[in-house]
Amino acid sequence: MKVILKADVKDLGRMGEVVNVKDGFARNYLVPQGLAAEANTKNVKALEHETKKIQEMAKKVKSGASGLAEQIAAAKVTIKAKAGEEEKLFGSVTSMDIADALKAEGIEIDKKKIHLDEPIKRLGEYTVTIKLHSEVSAQLNVQVVPE
Repeated sequence: MKVILKADVKDLGRMGEVVNVKDGFARNYLVPQGLAAEANTKNVKALEHETKKIQEMAKKVKSGASGLAEQIAAAKVTIKAKAGEEEKLFGSVTSMDIADALKAEGIEIDKKKIHLDEPIKRLGEYTVTIKLHSEVSAQLNVQVVPE
């Protein structure tokens, strides 16, 4: 089934592209989530008219992500965690903990955008990548201190 993407979809395509996907993926995920519309003649003609709107919206989203990236780069998050001997944590610091700490700083980020290679299990200072847009990412300094 051919669909027109209304938003960037990872590993599939960018906003405004016409892509071929399996029927079930389109019917059960892309269309209900508002990420795509069926590529029939009516929608293709409408897409041609909306191309400028889509490009302007993509520019706004990217500039918003760039502004947010600057805020994140300037921020430094401190997370308190219980630690034992040799600076090992009881448990770990996950992307959800980092998202909550950012929320306390006034920056709202979805935990799915925070990329950790593995959960943080020791005290110290870490640099975490936050993928805000397909072309914009930010580096956040996270410091884990004992409680």
